[in-house]
Amino acid sequence: MDIQEQRQGNIIVLGPVGRLDSLNCREFEGRLLSALNDSGKVLVDCAALEYISSAGLRVLLVAAKQARAANGQLALAALRDNPREVFDISGFSAIFSIHPTVEAALASFG
Repeated sequence: MDIQEQRQGNIIVLGPVGRLDSLNCREFEGRLLSALNDSGKVLVDCAALEYISSAGLRVLLVAAKQARAANGQLALAALRDNPREVFDISGFSAIFSIHPTVEAALASFG
């Protein structure tokens, strides 16, 4: 899995590419938690995320809990159909701030 990273002001944007599953979720978890520690504001750009497993969902849940505990912010953007369906079925759509575009998500950060 490739993970693209960039900064938009004080927000770190992480873009996982391909599949987020048990084979690579530890790498993504490390990058995500590190980004939250560094800036407190992280946007996960899901435009290139093709698939997410329960292991990937767990990583995002851990990160959301860490963000809340530290008064940080975590948002998701540009979910494709397959990952969006997983979020909807699992109930994770109600847990996360999910935006249709990266631009909309960036505008949501306070």
